[in-house]
Amino acid sequence: EQLLKMMEERMMDVEQKLRLVKRLLQDKVNQLKEQLSKNTRADAMVKDLYVENAQLLKALEVTEQRQKTAERKNYLLEEKIANLNRIVKNLASPSFSP
Repeated sequence: EQLLKMMEERMMDVEQKLRLVKRLLQDKVNQLKEQLSKNTRADAMVKDLYVENAQLLKALEVTEQRQKTAERKNYLLEEKIANLNRIVKNLASPSFSP
């Protein structure tokens, strides 16, 4: 009878420890699920940022190309203005000569 009582106490102790381990494992599972959810959201954000960055780089490339075109047109206009000024100066010069 004494042996049976000791066995029952040990069995209860083991069951209590098993319940504790099960609770700890469940907590760890919940932590891991939460971390997985955070990682999934972070992964989605990284993908969105990657796409946005690619779009911004393309927009920057287009803007730089437009700036180069505008600079070329500006240079050509300045050349035309300089040429027109020379022509006007040459045309006006003889009329002011004595």
